Amino acid sequence: MIKRWATAEWSGAIKDGKGNITTQSTVLDHTQYGFNARFAEGPGTNPEELIAAAHAGCFTMALSGKLGEAGLTAERMQTKATVSLDKTDDGFTISAVHLELTAKIPGASQEAFNDAAQRAKAGCPVSKLLNAQITLEAKLES
Repeated sequence: MIKRWATAEWSGAIKDGKGNITTQSTVLDHTQYGFNARFAEGPGTNPEELIAAAHAGCFTMALSGKLGEAGLTAERMQTKATVSLDKTDDGFTISAVHLELTAKIPGASQEAFNDAAQRAKAGCPVSKLLNAQITLEAKLES
């Protein structure tokens, strides 16, 4: 079993409070987060942005694995994950993630590419974690 950790610290009320996030690797090291970074355009990060980064990274690595199973290696892949945070009657919910993939994979057919991308979307651990609609737009460059 592999375990990774991160910490979040917070002081103050929801709108004027301040927090910071630190990850085990210290890629984030007391990185600021708060209400304005989440619901406006303030400085710092926010949980949805971090989920988007985690999902984009996980999916793209999973796709590399699926391509390898098909005997293919990507020259380049770029995935943008867009997380949708919606207000509901009982608060907020992450309702959807849209993955936009652009890839250059020498020797890949459109069919093999689409198959690998769909299997990566379904099989990446972050996709499995999320209780949200996950959509994928995949473009294979020649």
